Amino acid sequence: MGLAGRKVDAEARRRHSEDEDLARRLPELMEAVAAAERNLAAAHAAGADSAELHRCGTGLDAALTDAMRAAYARERVLVGPRGRVDRLYRRKRLARPEIRRATELAERLLTAREEHRLHGVRRVPRSPVAA
Repeated sequence: MGLAGRKVDAEARRRHSEDEDLARRLPELMEAVAAAERNLAAAHAAGADSAELHRCGTGLDAALTDAMRAAYARERVLVGPRGRVDRLYRRKRLARPEIRRATELAERLLTAREEHRLHGVRRVPRSPVAA
């Protein structure tokens, strides 16, 4: 088969459908990220202990992870199911402005998550184990 006639198989359609479901949740997941950021900021302002800051930090990490996954799913939805099987088609579609914006959002969320993991999650001191 030539370069231009790749068929989209059932697996690609199934995964595209899963991505559509996840991408639909992106606005609510972005709201969850904002709420988790507010909770962490409030805990810092209140002078919470390490355990509370750790709990709020891991909550923000989970929210960022979920939103990032949904943003990448949105990118894949915009590319379409054919993008899973046809590399050239996918690459051409990724250059479109609306898909570039979706990619930028997903990458910003990925960067925010990684930065938060490096500097934002308070470590909890280990308690001594009873021997």
